Amino acid sequence: MEIERTGIDGVIIVKPQVHGDARGFFVETWQQERYAAVGIDLPFVQDNHSRSARGILRGMHFQRKHPQGKLVYVSLGTIFDVVVDIRPQSPTFGQWTGVTLDAAQQHQLWVPPGMAHGFLALSDAVHLHYKCTDFYRPEDEGSLRWDDPDIAIAWPCADPVLSGKDAAAPLWGEVKRSLVAQGR
Repeated sequence: MEIERTGIDGVIIVKPQVHGDARGFFVETWQQERYAAVGIDLPFVQDNHSRSARGILRGMHFQRKHPQGKLVYVSLGTIFDVVVDIRPQSPTFGQWTGVTLDAAQQHQLWVPPGMAHGFLALSDAVHLHYKCTDFYRPEDEGSLRWDDPDIAIAWPCADPVLSGKDAAAPLWGEVKRSLVAQGR
């Protein structure tokens, strides 16, 4: 497999080898030894599957006291996947990176613990899968406003469909103060 580094330390694009012919394809979406060799060596404890329609934006979500690492890939459709570094001690604190993931390429995104994560569905139907390094705890969930002007994510859609919770997420200034106060 091939690895592509992003501008945020620890966030990488994994390009697994896809074996395809006229019958279809085969790809390993996880192989412990191979992934550990590129630094993805935390244990996974939960797998999630999300279905979305075109224009739906989910995010930007994170866990406050129990940050989750996520290995993200798409089995159907195309997304614009975004990560914001919310680690106060990181040199890229408050910066974002985005990548297009689609079922045709089978690329994956490794989102290490300490990031806010979200995505926008770019195709009529999207099936997103992600392995998590910690359990989801609803009481621990935090969120960051998707269109915060200080973060300035360049979403490829100006008017996405949001949940009420995502539409009301706090701005970066409030999230930043809370994270710094926690000493995360």
